[in-house]
Amino acid sequence: MDFAPSPRAQDLRQRLEAFMQRYLLPYNAAWHRSVQEGVYPPPFIEDLKALAREEGLWNLFLPDLRDDEPGTRVSILDYAPLAEAMGRLPWAPEVFNCSAPDTGNMELLHRFATLEQRAQWLAPLLDGSIRSAFAMSEPDVASSDPTNLQTTVRREGAQLVLNGRKWFITGAAHPNCRLLIVLCRNAAIAPDAAEEGPDASAHQQHSMVLVPLDSPGVRVVRNISMMHHLAPEGHCEILLRDVRVPADHLLGAWGEGFSMAQARLGPGRVHHCMRAIGQCELALTLAAERTLERQAFGKHLADFSNVQDWIAESRIEIDQARLLVLYVAWALDQGTLEPAQLRAQVAAIKVVAARLQTRVVDRAMQAFGAMGLSPDTPLAYFWSWGRALHLMDGPDEVHLRTVARHELAQARTRMGAHSGYFTTPEQLQALPRIR
Repeated sequence: MDFAPSPRAQDLRQRLEAFMQRYLLPYNAAWHRSVQEGVYPPPFIEDLKALAREEGLWNLFLPDLRDDEPGTRVSILDYAPLAEAMGRLPWAPEVFNCSAPDTGNMELLHRFATLEQRAQWLAPLLDGSIRSAFAMSEPDVASSDPTNLQTTVRREGAQLVLNGRKWFITGAAHPNCRLLIVLCRNAAIAPDAAEEGPDASAHQQHSMVLVPLDSPGVRVVRNISMMHHLAPEGHCEILLRDVRVPADHLLGAWGEGFSMAQARLGPGRVHHCMRAIGQCELALTLAAERTLERQAFGKHLADFSNVQDWIAESRIEIDQARLLVLYVAWALDQGTLEPAQLRAQVAAIKVVAARLQTRVVDRAMQAFGAMGLSPDTPLAYFWSWGRALHLMDGPDEVHLRTVARHELAQARTRMGAHSGYFTTPEQLQALPRIR
């Protein structure tokens, strides 16, 4: 195993960081001012996107990008340090057309869309001319178990009809959002249609539907703030009432929505985790510099042993988390892990990244004092996002359950194989004396 970035990845990261330093950071204050004034996206974003595309820093996340599609083909492992660099500036991914949830949606369309669906939706997404959202979670059920989902889709002639309510749908408030990919429960349409309804296997009852955001019956109810932070791109509640789309808006096969959603999660979680690690690196850097400047009781904060412990523990935890996430990125590229093991590893990094971010950023906020709670630094936003990571894409408890179930399954297959490590009194009695 070699997790060292390839020469190509090193070159891309240097170019990306230089681009951010030269073009994005000087616009950071202007981005925040524009959002505060209700102008979103800021008018300079399109110019920055055009410049990034000219520089070859475009659609970096898609390993299977075709030669006739815009962007730079990069493996998951080589993309990981790029995601880490982008994570330091939350609005940076949009400039490089690497924003969630578009990255996962483009991957879905790349793998499962028909030629017509690719032309209508994938091409403009790859071009960066539209945005999209992935509508799965719901307010009335525990969406961490997708088999609970209540939003339904039924076939009615040449149409698909959707009904339900979704919430915390990221990206739906973006002015350029044009597409919802909606995960629905299949509704039976006839007594002999059991395979489409509640009698089907729990993991074969769902389908994905491509729903234009301006379809009649689609209503964005509100943009929900998270920890009192209102994201301009939105984490929205969406009502679907008798939404009718042509039957050819079904993505993939009928009843395969759950497995398609699972296929979407692996690379997306690597992206999320590496962005979180990038934010933690920045938080640690800011905190270390702050402790060298700030004085209390006649000494710099950096001279206090407990503050030194904060810095050391953060350094260790960041490096540990990065190695685990890079391993998962490498495993996804290699395709050699059996599915259950890969699911457990992907679940593990999600837990590790969320815990890492809340711990490291909390220490940094403590080092900054009251300023750490203010919008003068990015720390308060980083902490809020880290806290949300404990729930987004499933709560920590669900991912821990996945890891534990895999570990217990492995234990069952080797039950008794390690009995030689136990020593009983009878065995001791039977041993000859050593002179």
